[in-house]
Amino acid sequence: MIYLLDTHTFIWAVLKTNNLGKKTKEIISRKTNEVCVSTVSFWEISLKTRIEKFLFAHININDFPQYAKDMDFTILDLQEDETISFHELPLKENHKDPFDRMLIWQAIRKNMTILSKDSLFEQYQEDGLKLIW
Repeated sequence: MIYLLDTHTFIWAVLKTNNLGKKTKEIISRKTNEVCVSTVSFWEISLKTRIEKFLFAHININDFPQYAKDMDFTILDLQEDETISFHELPLKENHKDPFDRMLIWQAIRKNMTILSKDSLFEQYQEDGLKLIW
């Protein structure tokens, strides 16, 4: 199976594994699964650190890509077909976060299952999103 980590799931996998759900921990630890981190998550970490929404006291955020590699996660680049077709993802009234929406769209377009605790993601299951926590 191929899985895509939501940004908070990736951060918790690196820094706070106790925050991960049991099923998510099992999926991440199973070596037969391909676990991916999108470059969208790195962008979100960078931007939200700049505006102080994310605070990492003893972490250099520039090390997050290396953490992903060290954990054997595949780094998933954002592709032009995903960016140009992004308008096809329905806009949900209560969910406008562009980072979340792009991760959702990547997961749908690549037929991946996203690992996220965010309950707002559930509304995209009717649009083809596969979601596990």
